Amino acid sequence: MSNVSLKIYILDKEYQVNCPPEEREALERSAELLNEKMEEIRSGSQIIGLERIAVMAALNLAHDLIQTEHSAEQNSFASDVLQTMNSKIDSALFELTN
Repeated sequence: MSNVSLKIYILDKEYQVNCPPEEREALERSAELLNEKMEEIRSGSQIIGLERIAVMAALNLAHDLIQTEHSAEQNSFASDVLQTMNSKIDSALFELTN
């Protein structure tokens, strides 16, 4: 399947990007998220220059991703602990009823 050409706008600049059709929506959302972060940085700080704003936005997004992954790992660990405890409780209840 061929790629589609997509225009995205980041900080009022147009970029032409190619992507597979099934990834179009994700790319559009990614561009929106990046634009929002860059606008937030530009309006809320003294940082000047597109490159510096882009780097700060990338750092913020990478940090968010790492925090999300860490949280998911903690949730997985908690789920494993709860599953182990549940198995122990089931075993104890089984022994009490037999």
